[in-house]
Amino acid sequence: MASVLHFRTTLPNFTYRRPSSLNELLQLKAELGGEASLLAGGTDLLVDMRSGIRRPKVVVDVKGINELHLLEHTRDRGLVVGASVTLGELGRNELVRFKYPVLYGAIRKLADPSLRERATLAGNIANASPAADSVPPLLVYGAKLELASLRGRRQVPLREFFTGVKKTVMREDEVITKIIIPEPPEGSEGEYFKAVRTSEDLAVVGIAALFANKTEPRERIVRLGFASVAPTPLYMDSVEELFRRDAPINELIKEAIKLVLKEVNPITDVRATKEYRLHLVKYVTAYLLRKYLG
Repeated sequence: MASVLHFRTTLPNFTYRRPSSLNELLQLKAELGGEASLLAGGTDLLVDMRSGIRRPKVVVDVKGINELHLLEHTRDRGLVVGASVTLGELGRNELVRFKYPVLYGAIRKLADPSLRERATLAGNIANASPAADSVPPLLVYGAKLELASLRGRRQVPLREFFTGVKKTVMREDEVITKIIIPEPPEGSEGEYFKAVRTSEDLAVVGIAALFANKTEPRERIVRLGFASVAPTPLYMDSVEELFRRDAPINELIKEAIKLVLKEVNPITDVRATKEYRLHLVKYVTAYLLRKYLG
C-alpha cells in the first residue's frame, strides 16, 4: 500500500502518496483526477505550490515505480525514456550524446547540473511551457509520448500534445509513462541554439535544427523546432516540405525564413520584447540553415 503523510510547511496543506506500482498510480489518478499532482523531480511543481499557483490536495510521488525508470535503446523503437528518468541521467548517457546530439545539447543548456539531477524529461514536457528546452529537439526527432490510465494506453505524437500555455491533450486520469524517440535519420546532424540572459535562465528563444541527406532534394531532411516564440512549442512542417524542392539553397533559405516568421507569434515579457525575439528567430534560423546546408 502507498504510504500516507500530511505536511504543514510553507507549502499549502496536502496529502503525500507514494505508490509502488504503475497500477496503483493509475488507480490514484482515476480516483483523484485533477486533485492530484505528480511529483517526479518537483522542479516546477514545488515552485508553483510555494507561489500559490497550484494547490493540489494530493501530491503523488512516482519515483518508487520501477517501470518509470526505464532507459533503453533498440534499433526498431529508438530511445525509450521512462517518466522518472532525470535530465542528469540523460546528460551522462553516451548514446544520447552521440546519437541524439540535438537533445543532448538542449539538456546541457537546461538550468544547472544540480537541478538536472532532479528534473525529468517527462516533467519538462508535461509542464507544457512554451519555453521548454527539451521539446524542440524532441519535435525534430519525431518523439511520441505513451499516456496510460486504467482505460488503457495510447501513443500521442509530441507535436499533437500541446494545446496552449500549460495545456495539453492529457486527460485528468492519464499519466506520461515514457517518451519514445525514434532512430535519427542516417547521417543526421544538427544542434540546439538557446538565447538567454543568464546561463540558468529560461530560453528567450530556443531553436532545434536537424539535417540529413542534404544533397538530394527529394530525400533532404530539414527539421526545425522552436521554443519561446508562440503559446506552444512549434514544429515547422512547412519548412520541411519546402527543402524537398529542387531549387538553389540560398533561395530556399530566404523562403524558409519568410515561412518561419509567418508562423511564430512571440510575446513581450520580462526576458525580451516581441521584436527582439523576432530578430533572433530571423537571424539564428538563417545562420543554422546556412551552416548546415552551405
